Amino acid sequence: MDKTNVTLIGMPACGKSTVGVLLAKARNLRFTDTDLLIQQEHGRFLWQIIAEEGLEAFKAKEAAVIRALRCENTCIATGGSVVYSDSAMRHLRDISKIVFIDLPCAEIERRVADIRGRGVVIEKGKTLPALFGERRPLYLRYADVTVRAQGKHIEELLEEIIANLT
Repeated sequence: MDKTNVTLIGMPACGKSTVGVLLAKARNLRFTDTDLLIQQEHGRFLWQIIAEEGLEAFKAKEAAVIRALRCENTCIATGGSVVYSDSAMRHLRDISKIVFIDLPCAEIERRVADIRGRGVVIEKGKTLPALFGERRPLYLRYADVTVRAQGKHIEELLEEIIANLT
């Protein structure tokens, strides 16, 4: 299968959805945000699913939504927790080129005011730096391309992603 899709992975607030829309426009792709797909399928915000059903149930729902993706010529922006599911990541690898938007933890902390209200999969009592330390190796493992976002304007980040896709 020809990989006509591009999947963006990374921590919350690294710019996946923002740059994803711009990438879709620049490359004449459709755009899909898997967080929105989860919300639409389950009729609730991410934080509500997590609060009402717990982290494991949320991760199972997220993995199921991603494994069900059937698309071509699409930029897929994922939730930051997608890397917890090997089966979901294998599916994304089968259908797309995976780009990790790598942003330092300090910048993520600056951008995220309310991590719980955002619907981030994080265990009670765990800090953002601990979550970053847990997830970053997973992002690196699954990425076909890693793009460093520190100090870059969104247009510069977009240009770098496009340069790495060609």
